[in-house]
Amino acid sequence: MSDASEAIAQICRSCGACCAYSANWPRFSTEEDAALDLIPRELVNAAQSGMRCDGDRCAALAGRIGIATSCTIHDVRPEVCRTCMPGDAECNMARRRYGLPPLAERMSPPAG
Repeated sequence: MSDASEAIAQICRSCGACCAYSANWPRFSTEEDAALDLIPRELVNAAQSGMRCDGDRCAALAGRIGIATSCTIHDVRPEVCRTCMPGDAECNMARRRYGLPPLAERMSPPAG
């Protein structure tokens, strides 16, 4: 993992706000059935349309928001979880809700 990728991963592991912003966010959209089958059934909502949430918090999120968090299904998380990037509009909206400072836009590592 590059230094930039590790720095971004560390920011996410110390935040988790995007995973606890709204029960409507961790929804399934473009995933193939085979990919969805990898997500433990107990973490899927009753409608089979997204992740199960406890309030607004995704049931797969472990830890304390803004301190230390992790996704218990990181390797098989839904596409919507993969597209929320540190510093993007969705990230900063979720961070504001938890009183965390915004991150710089486009913190993702450079392509190439």
